[in-house]
Amino acid sequence: MSARARTDRRAPHRGDLRRSALLGALAELLQDSGGDLDPITIAEISKRAGVTRSAFYFYFENKAAAVAATLEEMYDEIFAVTDVLVGAGDPAARIEHTARGLVEFSERHRHLLRAALEARYASPEVRRMWEADRQAFIPAIAAMIDGERAAGRAPDGADATALADVLLLLNERLLERLTLGDGLDRENYVNAVVTVWLRTVYGRTPADRGTS
Repeated sequence: MSARARTDRRAPHRGDLRRSALLGALAELLQDSGGDLDPITIAEISKRAGVTRSAFYFYFENKAAAVAATLEEMYDEIFAVTDVLVGAGDPAARIEHTARGLVEFSERHRHLLRAALEARYASPEVRRMWEADRQAFIPAIAAMIDGERAAGRAPDGADATALADVLLLLNERLLERLTLGDGLDRENYVNAVVTVWLRTVYGRTPADRGTS
């Protein structure tokens, strides 16, 4: 998936040291601020990166676009977690692995996700990027649902593409809830998400693990 063109003012080479320095500086400042993007200035980002403000604007239109670009560099982790859903093996185990992977991702990158959510609300461009990236997962999940139905492992039901969209919205909401919520029982949320996925796709619950 080529998402960087939606956030950068130009399509940079991976080896561009100035761009990497800017994203690294932003990540450090977000860590310092607990994920609060608002007080961070472009001047601060540029100074910490050791480049000029004009260099920042060469790559990014604004802070929100820079946050989105930083998050996109971590999307390989999300793809790796979600890829398990379309693999082989016990559905409950695959879905649970994905839910736990999202929890671990949110814990590792909570400050960045908090800033990304803030940027999403503030920037139409970032909202479009966020939605496009979520949409990129839909075909694989829909194909998995259709395949499970064709193999007799899942009952017929709602349109697979629409169903995949709704289930991915649930995963997105899980990330948001874990990122913004404090003192949550993460185990309860994992169990709830696994139950919703299993009931929706397979018509069963985690307690039915191992049954067809």
